[in-house]
Amino acid sequence: MPKTVNVRVTTLDAELEFAIQQSTTGKQLFDQVVKTIGLREIWFFGLQYIDTKGYTTWLKLNKRVLNQDVKKETPVQFKFRAKFFPEDVSEELILEVTQRMFFLQVKEGILSDEIYCPPETSVLLASYACQVKHQGKEGVDLANDTLLPQRVIDQHNLTKEQWYERIANWYAEHKGMLVCDAMLEYLKIAQDLEMYGVNYFKIKNKKATVLLLGVDALGLNVYEENDKLTPKIGFPWSEISNISFNDKKFIIKPIDKKAPDFVFYVERLRINKRILALCMGNHELYMRRRKPDTIEVQQMKAQAKEEKMAKELDALRLREAEDAQRQAEEQRRLVEEKLIMREEQLRKREEELKLQQDERMEVERKLSDMALLSSAVEEKQSMLDDTTRRMEDLESRLESMKEMSEAEKQKLEEELRERMVELREQNDAYQTQLQEQENLQIEIEAARVQAEEERLMREEKEREWRESEQARIDMEEKLLQMKESDSESAELVGDLNAPRPEEDRDVYQKSESNKDRLESLSAELERAKIDGKETTNDILHTENVKQGRDKYKTLKQIRQGNTKKRVDEFESL
Repeated sequence: MPKTVNVRVTTLDAELEFAIQQSTTGKQLFDQVVKTIGLREIWFFGLQYIDTKGYTTWLKLNKRVLNQDVKKETPVQFKFRAKFFPEDVSEELILEVTQRMFFLQVKEGILSDEIYCPPETSVLLASYACQVKHQGKEGVDLANDTLLPQRVIDQHNLTKEQWYERIANWYAEHKGMLVCDAMLEYLKIAQDLEMYGVNYFKIKNKKATVLLLGVDALGLNVYEENDKLTPKIGFPWSEISNISFNDKKFIIKPIDKKAPDFVFYVERLRINKRILALCMGNHELYMRRRKPDTIEVQQMKAQAKEEKMAKELDALRLREAEDAQRQAEEQRRLVEEKLIMREEQLRKREEELKLQQDERMEVERKLSDMALLSSAVEEKQSMLDDTTRRMEDLESRLESMKEMSEAEKQKLEEELRERMVELREQNDAYQTQLQEQENLQIEIEAARVQAEEERLMREEKEREWRESEQARIDMEEKLLQMKESDSESAELVGDLNAPRPEEDRDVYQKSESNKDRLESLSAELERAKIDGKETTNDILHTENVKQGRDKYKTLKQIRQGNTKKRVDEFESL
């Protein structure tokens, strides 16, 4: 049985392991990988590895895997990555699995600073990355997510919470957006970054000036050694008829017969091999885009359209279910609030009734006391009248008995004094009870006045509550009418397939509603910037913004003039 070798292929979200034969070709391994992950748009991708000399290399599909310069390790390590990039992600990335591969790779490039991204755009992209991961869930903890390039965090005097707040504000606006749409929005913004999709190589012209060659989906661009953001000269693929190299010399033949060859030099032969492979692949894709879609691509677009419609329908049903649930919960909350309000009103009414009952019982008690007191006063009055009669009787007897003995007189006088004392005491008691009766009448009158005042106050409060309740009902009706008007919708029609030549293209984020907010956030972050932390790319980007340059304006500018003029400019650098 032939000996097998274990290989590990790492995608950006999975690790795959295979056992291959000594005779397995790069294409056979590649086909196994794309079949496993369900990828059909295979022309963008390749298998990357670190060769025995430490250089990053792409696996050749037409050669045996183990005959290439792979390290003798177990398992043999490969990365599955995008080798070529589309001109326009919204037009060319058809299936969601392809979009996800590009999204993950570009996000990794931005977070690692391999692709320069200005701070304000980093925040916007982070919000779309949150939508891809969390799908609009509320209250997510962003502390566990890597959202921004470390460079951006280090350059500003903001806490993590302040960064999260700015990202969360934008993330909240993406609620309801499909994952595939969020990934495409991310990529549409990212593809306008100057370093997106560019492979850089150090080259020299005939004057031995060190420059950079950028190879991307649109053509070849020449940069100064320390400026990867602003190309100086550009050659679109449509101007190139032939590419070749001889050892460290690379030759590009323009279609324009009057133009000289575009020649440059590299340090190592392997670099020219990489440049040639990238040029061939990008040129092939460039020409393919300008031809009618193949049957396979047409089928994929039809499949993607059906899947998108199904997802949108599912999302619509989910939103309708969520809206219905929210409305039901809101109705339940309102009912509960009204129930609590009614219970509180009943409790207050019971307290008021109890208070009224207590007041009535107190008045009845005082009236009962007054009746008893009146009876006692009448009794005292009767006793006083009786004593008075007895006194008068004694005085009469005293007057009629002047002839009595001294002893009898004294006895009678003593009895008279006693009756006088008794009369004074009874009179004092009568006056006291009379005063108590007057005081009780005053208290009863005061209680009656207070009860009347409290009754009037209760009636006033009840009237105010009824007015307040009616106002609340009126407000609820108005709010209900407002909600009903908010639910109206208007259909907007756009043309995503309108022609958009690369040289006349506008930066996506500048043509959208994000523009003003990005400018506002940029000014805010500028105030929070820490002095002395700017990188070369930051300085270059700031200068480009001041000059009003962007990726596509620069592209149009560096392609001006005929091919000969641009080749001459390259040689004069």
